[in-house]
Amino acid sequence: MCGIVGYIGTQTASEILLSGLEKLEYRGYDSAGVATVHDGQLQCVRAKGKLHHLRDKLEGLENPAQLGIGHTRWATHGKPEEHNAHPHMDNHQRVAVVQNGIIENYRELRAELQERGHQFRSDTDTETIPHTIAEILTQLDGSDRTNAALQATSPLLEAVRQAVNRLEGAFAIAVISADHPDELIVARQQAPLVIGFGQGEFFCASDTPAIVSHTRAVLALENGEIARLTPLGVEIYNFAGDRLRKSPRLLNLNPLLVEKQGFRHFMLKEIYEQPGVIRTCLEAYFNNDWQAGDHEQPPVTLDIPPELYADLEQIEILACGTSWHAGLVGKYLLEQLAGIPTNVQYASEFRYAPSPLRPNVMMVGISQSGETADTLAALATEQQRRNGLDPAYHARLVGITNRPESSLGHLVPHLIDTHAGIEIGVAATKTFLAQLMAFYALALDLGYRRKALTEARIEEIIAGLRQLPAQIEMLLSSQDGAIEELAHEFVETQDFIFIGRGINFPIALEGALKLKEISYIHAEGYPAGEMKHGPIALLDSKVPVVAIAMPGTVYEKVISNAQEAKARDSRIVGVTSLNGKHATDVFDTLLPVPVVDELISPILSVIPLQLLAYHIAARRGLDVDQPRNLAKSVTVE
Repeated sequence: MCGIVGYIGTQTASEILLSGLEKLEYRGYDSAGVATVHDGQLQCVRAKGKLHHLRDKLEGLENPAQLGIGHTRWATHGKPEEHNAHPHMDNHQRVAVVQNGIIENYRELRAELQERGHQFRSDTDTETIPHTIAEILTQLDGSDRTNAALQATSPLLEAVRQAVNRLEGAFAIAVISADHPDELIVARQQAPLVIGFGQGEFFCASDTPAIVSHTRAVLALENGEIARLTPLGVEIYNFAGDRLRKSPRLLNLNPLLVEKQGFRHFMLKEIYEQPGVIRTCLEAYFNNDWQAGDHEQPPVTLDIPPELYADLEQIEILACGTSWHAGLVGKYLLEQLAGIPTNVQYASEFRYAPSPLRPNVMMVGISQSGETADTLAALATEQQRRNGLDPAYHARLVGITNRPESSLGHLVPHLIDTHAGIEIGVAATKTFLAQLMAFYALALDLGYRRKALTEARIEEIIAGLRQLPAQIEMLLSSQDGAIEELAHEFVETQDFIFIGRGINFPIALEGALKLKEISYIHAEGYPAGEMKHGPIALLDSKVPVVAIAMPGTVYEKVISNAQEAKARDSRIVGVTSLNGKHATDVFDTLLPVPVVDELISPILSVIPLQLLAYHIAARRGLDVDQPRNLAKSVTVE
């Protein structure tokens, strides 16, 4: 959600800001803007809609400024109109601010500022910040809250420090001032922000892809930290004004990963990257030399200490969206392979109605970005209410994320890195499969340590997992073209139903979500056996049904449920194996996948659903990578 880019150095700022914002388009936005300082003046240009509108407005403007901030906005307070776009300025247009997150006490601040004569031009919470900073700048000399050392160094830094201490909520901000042309001030509280280090130039951004083409030396701000960037260097302070000593780290991120590399959309590129992601996970999680009877080493290496598993009685999984679907597959695996009762909770609900406290519970938080506000808040709440109790009740927190340097990585002591690489498309594809692989590793690790599985069965499952990359490659090469042709038939379709059972019910949910996200077609996923308990009333010739029928314990049941839908004139699309019994009799269209153990079938069965959603959306001429109203990283509640 939203994107921040800032620059101070020797180059022209506006092009750096624009190109950085383009790298953050995947986060979702509905307006954009930049502000620069040159020759004692602030210049602010904003535009509704996509970045090309902003670029068009900047075209032809002579702007040699070497200091500036930029922003892509995802509307929370106020409609997506130009007057609500960032950056926002004070009444005298001397201070400009961009912000991610939400200021919860903005109404009180706004009322106080209006009483002092400040006039507001937008409906946003953000606009209170430049007004607050400007107000403090006029009062600094007489303030009893002034940090004299900071004020002597930088009045702007001190004004921002005082301002952020008045803000309530989750935010990341970047501030420039016409009266302080050699300073860029940034601050973080519960929203991500990184600083990039160059040669005589410095950057800030809400995510690393915005600056990786310029530098790989970065420093992620922690909560409650503020930084002053000048052409001479970077100074870090806490919100109390104490100087901090911190060092940047080098990013291991290839700039080519944020390019399409010949694919029409990032989503399709990322679907095709999935075999490589599975190979990386296999290499990271599973010991190549292990086999049944080998007691010198375990089959799985997750670097989770044994005490976290000791006397484990229950697992709670917290997640949102696609990660929640991965958690549902994880529940099946943890219960069936490790014998541990597992609940999957929506993080947004759990934080307000947590489960009753029980001893020996492990909490697993899943977030692709590691910045999902609801998931972070739910984990923090659980940590707070458990710590200080009897040791058996202490929080056992594990995170599953694609971004180990994220807020989730800092919050939880134990992390499973999904190794998926940067994902640009808003609709999660390769990161979903990587999350599933993390759960296979976790479930097998627990099953092995608890002796809930025979070693022969563990060896059999791992052998099946090792076949998946080649099977996905075969599936993509054989099915992509056919699914693209099939998509033509659904361009005008308004409703879809997805059904599955057992471990593939979550895949039905995920298939429906993918279609909703990028094609804007109403789609619902159901357990196949529940169709006759209500949803079957929706079916007719205009509502196609996609049934996931993988050979195994529930195959015949799904076939029967698909037959019930066919009897209501629905067109039935079947995701099933090449040798599925009765499949050709029931399904009008087959999307065949290789024959695999039912337990690992979700990793294959989801591929045709990803391709179907992609090709329908592409055929409808929609913005596949940046669907309307959605954001890649949901950093607000």
